[in-house]
Amino acid sequence: MTKARTVVTARDTGERLSPGEAIVFRARTTEEHADVQLQPEREFQQMLGFGGAFTEAAAYTLSRMSPGKRAEVIRKYFHPEEGLNYSMGRVHIHSCDFALGNYTYVQEGDTELATFDISHDHKWVLPLIKDAMEVRGGPFTMLASPWSPPAWMKTNGEMNNGGSLKPEYAAVWARYYTKFIEAYRKEGIPVWAVSVQNEPAAVQTWDSCVYSAEEERDFVKTHLGPVMHEAGMADVNIVIWDHNRDIMVERASTVLSDPEAARYVWGTGIHWYGGEEFDKVAKVHELFPDKHLLFTEGCQEGGVRLGEWFTGERYGRNMIGDLNAWTEGYLDWNLVLDETGGPNHVGNLCDAPVIADTTSDEVHYNSSYYYIGHFSKFIVPGAVRIGLDSAAEGVLATAFRNPDGSFAVVLMNEGEELRSVTLGLGDELAACELPPHSIATHLIFS
Repeated sequence: MTKARTVVTARDTGERLSPGEAIVFRARTTEEHADVQLQPEREFQQMLGFGGAFTEAAAYTLSRMSPGKRAEVIRKYFHPEEGLNYSMGRVHIHSCDFALGNYTYVQEGDTELATFDISHDHKWVLPLIKDAMEVRGGPFTMLASPWSPPAWMKTNGEMNNGGSLKPEYAAVWARYYTKFIEAYRKEGIPVWAVSVQNEPAAVQTWDSCVYSAEEERDFVKTHLGPVMHEAGMADVNIVIWDHNRDIMVERASTVLSDPEAARYVWGTGIHWYGGEEFDKVAKVHELFPDKHLLFTEGCQEGGVRLGEWFTGERYGRNMIGDLNAWTEGYLDWNLVLDETGGPNHVGNLCDAPVIADTTSDEVHYNSSYYYIGHFSKFIVPGAVRIGLDSAAEGVLATAFRNPDGSFAVVLMNEGEELRSVTLGLGDELAACELPPHSIATHLIFS
């Protein structure tokens, strides 16, 4: 008989990634139909893992906490058992909005990149990444993303407020990525992938740079791809778009329909700020099934939302939607922010799953932290999404088979009423109850 272990998080109880009453499978009659029927024979994408961003804001905030609290947060994210089992990270190539100010790794006008130096990152960012990797204790997947080229390479002469890359600096900027990868490798941090540009369709008051779809295609085809290959970095993947779902089909189509550009591209990165259009994520997979999809950023905007429940549900809903649309990994934005929702050098304050109060040395774990854990703790790297047929009204669902053969099934109820559903596996059936505003993970062992 199939066995199961259940973990629950529910708004109106004290349950937070808490052991729940295990569901019990029994043989079913021929007349009984499951509300959610697992279909292990149908296989989809394989998971890379889950993680968050090592921003300067996160690293600096943790440096202001007591050593014990800093170590606690790192363990609560990266430890395979005690934490969320994070195995991925994202880091910004020089400054982003969640840095203490604009900075680059070279002196102005240095087209030879002779002055390239990542010593700025040694203060806070690199120590945090290294400590996280040590706690993780296993393979680590790191994405690096630029928010803007240095000001002197841009049409507007500044890192903030958009502008675009001057064509005469395209080759120099491409080599900048390879210098970054090389410098991080020397620190023992393997960069698994780079994205071409964070949010290339947005003019932001912070570090930003605009690329049209054609410009991104041509930069990859003519500069970034060839330069990385010439530098012996063909093993480092290139991710395009790194922006919202709303126009991802158009962007991916322009770049990936060009064979010369496509040969350098691993896949498409997505953010959630433009709406929950999961059909567009699935459409990109349908159009380019040999390419990959990665969620590269999402957060709750507008400052700290301590104790709010809708933030966790936003994560749960988006994660299920994207995973069911072929997304292979999930990278949250800032791992940690301070009590203001910063620091951010242009005041673009946000929330994070973990808020570290630097005035009281208290750590707050938001609902989003627990909702993410329902996926990251139980859907391990190498897991394969399996099919499911759901007729359960008001219940969101996704399911994976882990490398050890266990199934991780996530069920979520955003409604005000308790939901009772039956879960089917083969010729067996189990009854599940989902309290109002709850999420449950069932780990099933055949």
